[in-house]
Amino acid sequence: MRRVADRQYDLALFGATGFTGGLTARYLAKNGPAGLRWALVGRNRDKLEAVASSLKQVAGEGVPPPELLLADASDSSALARVAGAARVVITTVGPYALYGEPLVAACAAAGTDYVDLTGEPEFVDRMWLGYHGQAQRSGARLVHCCGFDSIPHDLGAYFTVKQLPEGVPLTLNGYVSMGAEFSGGTFASAINGFGRARQTVSAARRRRQREKRPAGRRIRSAPPRPRRDAGLGGWVVPLPTIDGPVVRRSAAALERYGPDFSYGHNVVARHLASVAATTGGIGAALVLAQLPPTRKLLLKGSRSPGEGPSEEVRAKSWFRVTFAGEGGGKRVLTEVAGGDPGYDETAKMLAESALCLAFDELPQTSGQVTTATAMGDALLERLQSAGISFNLQERSSSGL
Repeated sequence: MRRVADRQYDLALFGATGFTGGLTARYLAKNGPAGLRWALVGRNRDKLEAVASSLKQVAGEGVPPPELLLADASDSSALARVAGAARVVITTVGPYALYGEPLVAACAAAGTDYVDLTGEPEFVDRMWLGYHGQAQRSGARLVHCCGFDSIPHDLGAYFTVKQLPEGVPLTLNGYVSMGAEFSGGTFASAINGFGRARQTVSAARRRRQREKRPAGRRIRSAPPRPRRDAGLGGWVVPLPTIDGPVVRRSAAALERYGPDFSYGHNVVARHLASVAATTGGIGAALVLAQLPPTRKLLLKGSRSPGEGPSEEVRAKSWFRVTFAGEGGGKRVLTEVAGGDPGYDETAKMLAESALCLAFDELPQTSGQVTTATAMGDALLERLQSAGISFNLQERSSSGL
């Protein structure tokens, strides 16, 4: 494992000229530790200078202005120089399936920790197939999904498991509720992901064939149960996002999840009609995204990448994830909650993940690892201090 303590930068941030990247840069400038050595990375110096100039208005005491580094997402040599100069690299440049691999490769080779906010299953599986082994050898920690996908779900499940007995079978279900808008970049990533359905299935299949199962333990999905739940205030529908697999990968890596662990991931909608409309809309987008002409039309009709909801809209946005856990004769209900999930809180989670990797005492891990596996208690403490709540609730009378 390579030592990186003497690197020139603690953090290097790709994508600061984009919407979420800009929010992440502002969070680091305002909340980073005194003396933080950091850099903004991109291909356009003028845009980088504009972002750096705007940070002066919010910079916290002792946080110096970032340095500026020029590198294109496809320039392997430039990315290798950046990875070799930083202890941790953050990237918000997506869609990751199209633009993300060269930076992952550079970090895996250099032994540099890496965080992103992808929610793209194909990208995560392909990066595991291509770079997990190399990162294990170099000592790099490749931590994907460090935004709303999938920190509230992964760390929320981890927090809930800690409330249950050890060494017994555990059953856990997560229920997601939110009110928020999406940015152009998020929409573009989703549509491009829909258009790569075959590649997604292929990458998942190849990973399953190569990835080792935990010896003597069973990790599985909970059976889906669409239903109305009065305690949750709406209809419960299985949610087939990357969050469920991330939780189960943490369970496979950590024996604290018990000898037999099951997890179900669900969304809560107030009205059945909204469930039908959302499902129909996603289904239509999935079909239309398969053909380049209709995929282009879908992308043309959305916000441009780099655009997102206003500060006023984000201030009214919220999320809540309720977890119901059971095992060893004990039943618990927990809740993870915060503000705007897609942007303000995602920028916070991404930045705190990078700071955690750079500065906190953590378990010895390497390769592609989840947030719960790599950072666990340390990141939980950081996020709670930053205003995201993780709470044990009173047991409800609902059917959870």
